[in-house]
Amino acid sequence: MREKEYAVPSGHPEDRRLRPAGPDQLYGDLFTSVQALRLFGDGKTFPDMEPRRSPAEIMAAWTEQRPKTEAEIRAFVSRHFAPPLAPPVGVETHALPISRYIRTLWDKLSLEPAARGPHSSALPLPHPHVVPGGRFREIYYWDSYFTMLGLAADGRQPQIEQMLDNFVSLIERYGHVPNGTRSYYLSRSQPPFLALMLGLASNADPAVRLRRLAALRTEHAFWMQGASQLEAPGASAREHVVRLADGSLLNRYWDAADAPRPEAYAEDIAVANRSERPSKTVYRDLRAAAESGWDFSSRWLADGGSMSTIRTTALIPVDLNALLYFSERRIASECAVVGDAVGAAHFLDTAARRAAAVQRHCWIEGEGRFADWLWTEGRATPGVTAATLYPLFVGLATEQQAEAVAAVTQASLLAPGGLRTTTVRSGQQWDIPNGWAPLQWIAIVGLRRYGHHALADTIAERWLATVEWSFAATGVLLEKYDIEEHLPAAGGEYPNQEGFGWTNGVVQALMLGADRRVGDNTAEEWS
Repeated sequence: MREKEYAVPSGHPEDRRLRPAGPDQLYGDLFTSVQALRLFGDGKTFPDMEPRRSPAEIMAAWTEQRPKTEAEIRAFVSRHFAPPLAPPVGVETHALPISRYIRTLWDKLSLEPAARGPHSSALPLPHPHVVPGGRFREIYYWDSYFTMLGLAADGRQPQIEQMLDNFVSLIERYGHVPNGTRSYYLSRSQPPFLALMLGLASNADPAVRLRRLAALRTEHAFWMQGASQLEAPGASAREHVVRLADGSLLNRYWDAADAPRPEAYAEDIAVANRSERPSKTVYRDLRAAAESGWDFSSRWLADGGSMSTIRTTALIPVDLNALLYFSERRIASECAVVGDAVGAAHFLDTAARRAAAVQRHCWIEGEGRFADWLWTEGRATPGVTAATLYPLFVGLATEQQAEAVAAVTQASLLAPGGLRTTTVRSGQQWDIPNGWAPLQWIAIVGLRRYGHHALADTIAERWLATVEWSFAATGVLLEKYDIEEHLPAAGGEYPNQEGFGWTNGVVQALMLGADRRVGDNTAEEWS
């Protein structure tokens, strides 16, 4: 009932699905007053609070009472909203080995499909799910793949199947997997890892397989929406799709909304106020960077340092297109299994055309790296980032390219404590000095696929040493780590979070040798 009562358009004229409105839409100037005052230390707190009454009743009370001072507004919020779900409680280590400690965390981070109020911003899910931890009280799209790696390593297959079914349910209801399971995340997705998640599935039921294939195809259509309206010559874009002057189609990160993010409302307004561009353009680029998962990084900044120069939608990211290439290959493979020869041929051709376009625009021969393509200017972006390893991860690179990328990785991205995200120290959390679990996994597996085991071993060993040192010092696992020195990770819009889903998953998978098994089975994986 909630979705119908508070439905709003998706932002796509051809998409007739009904979607629940976010708290910024439901609570109008109440919402903006709370967030502009930074009433809570974390901008995500208020959007996650549970309304005690219907939005209409709350707004009627707001209009009648008209609280003005900070104290009055705080009291109003306390009367009409319950605090958000508390973060999962940690586990006493008692000198537990790290691998055993992670096993104790799975249940702590697992949430039942709770009976939330009818006006909660939380999106309903049919099955239990594992959340990252800390301020992240809901599942996130790309995080979940790396969490599932650890679940697989620990033999928790039923949880993997439940999480897959949750993602399928989201696609069936909303046409895509949202950034996270909150109504305010519905205007965007995150890096499309569903096809990779399906590689962890074991359910062979034909009906389940068909349902999951249908979800993959629906997700692909979401990323390609608007492609038919783009015509060469000349580069042009519509939503997530960019048609380049040579006629090739590639994808970018994008968001259907062009307003401040509800979970970072005050921060986004401050960035827009410092920019010389239209505010709506800045808001969309901030949101698109959030869709990328790299929020935020010098990678998206025109000057490499100032958030006011963010230009995410002007870039064709090599990692996104590598993942879509993998998805197209997976769809083709699944179509073949279910006897859809036409579908299999179509998606194999689509994947081949995408691979050719990535090779043409994103491979920088003289520098030995894959780069993002600045389509608005017809050139590659400068600097090495960990995204250069995605084509190796999905098998899109040639042997010669993998050799060159390995050399660049060794020279520029290898840090004392693991793999660097970029080579820029901007103050943003997806830059030096921080290292992130998902990028370690992508690099390690990508290098193994092409036989660069020594470098993969070095990254894995250094990353695990960083995590183990921090664990010994703090007794917890963290969202991100300083891989340059033995210091707490820094940067970003919020403090480093404990938990933590994707760190747990990648560490457990590496400790139990899952990366070696993937690397040793390249032929079967890509057949």
